[in-house]
Amino acid sequence: MRTARRMTMTAEDLEPAAAARKGPGAVAGHGGYVPLIVHVIYRLDVGGLENGLVNLINRIPRSRYRHAIICLTDYTEFHRRIRGQDVEIFALQKRPGNDWRMLVRVWRLLRRLRPDIVHTRNLAALECAFPAWLAGVGTRIHGEHGRDMLDVDGSSRKYQWVRRLYRPFVNAYVPLSRDLERYLVSKVEVPPHKVWQIYNGVDTERFTPRGNERPAPPGFCFSGEPLVVVGTVGRLQAVKDQLTLAEAFVRLLKRRPDLKSCVRLAVVGDGPLHSEVEKRLQRAGLAGLSWLPGERSDVPEIMRTLDLFVLPSLAEGISNTVLEAMATGLPVVATRVGGNPELVVEGATGTLVPASDPTAMADALMRYVDDEQSRRTHGLAGRRRVTEQFSIDVMSERYVALYDRLCGVRRRAEPARP
Repeated sequence: MRTARRMTMTAEDLEPAAAARKGPGAVAGHGGYVPLIVHVIYRLDVGGLENGLVNLINRIPRSRYRHAIICLTDYTEFHRRIRGQDVEIFALQKRPGNDWRMLVRVWRLLRRLRPDIVHTRNLAALECAFPAWLAGVGTRIHGEHGRDMLDVDGSSRKYQWVRRLYRPFVNAYVPLSRDLERYLVSKVEVPPHKVWQIYNGVDTERFTPRGNERPAPPGFCFSGEPLVVVGTVGRLQAVKDQLTLAEAFVRLLKRRPDLKSCVRLAVVGDGPLHSEVEKRLQRAGLAGLSWLPGERSDVPEIMRTLDLFVLPSLAEGISNTVLEAMATGLPVVATRVGGNPELVVEGATGTLVPASDPTAMADALMRYVDDEQSRRTHGLAGRRRVTEQFSIDVMSERYVALYDRLCGVRRRAEPARP
């Protein structure tokens, strides 16, 4: 059974972590030592960053690397998606704001676990590179996965300086997009040789195009009708801006009332914007033409109910949901922000529109609703693109290559561990 702990550090917690050094995961198939990676994130919950982490842990062979996860705050049932039973998870219950005692707990925990690599992700976890350095962890990697509402375009000098402050404690950076790579080099002034850009990957066997019939997952209310279902999947929060999609849907049907008989909207996910999106559709009298089921665990089946995927975000790294939609054979309408232009090929696999522009989005939706051939052609091209360039196997191979290189450099400089 996997060990998952919500913890406050005590004297007992400072004892050597025998559990982290025993069991089949601690020894490679040929009897060699298997390095331990400790992944540090803010919270383990439903989200693109967390989904990518779980996919990576599940794909890297147990004979190559072991894993543990430190959640600065907490974790949810989402952790059960991790298949390996030897992955320890720690929740440090960080208090809001600056919490220096949390950094002490991280240092003590790392001293106990003695990892070979610490891999922090996003700004909320970057400060843990310092206690990792203090704890003697020789390889410290930081991943940049995307931006939030506090710095949607990377222009905040405050956050640039924060990243520069911790730069001496990071050996390598992993931005998920070329956009984030350029940001690290030009704004944070990270030396280019320390930056390894690696795209997210998608499971192309789990996310596949639907057959001739539209599936009917539980609660789906549009089955059996000759419809065009426009949809999005993701956490409903300000940076994802699902309100713009709701407004675009309203404007589309106001401009083309004839489409009320054949167009439906699905907004799948939960979060702070859920009630606002619902209220906007209700005010327009379109609640009956929309479906807001909340958070779902059957995302591949949900994707196969759609005919067109929309990502209305204000900021993005490399969107897992766009990759999942493309793997499902869906054309994509996305905002021209972050890494979206690196995924969506304009006029070939989808359409890019300005952020926060419901009129432009409504125009793009109308073109796809009216043109079934474009939906099919762009969807098939997206599936091919993902299969060739953005598979989960390609992603995991690139991470393993990075881990191998950094660990190899370290092993040449230090005696091998028993």
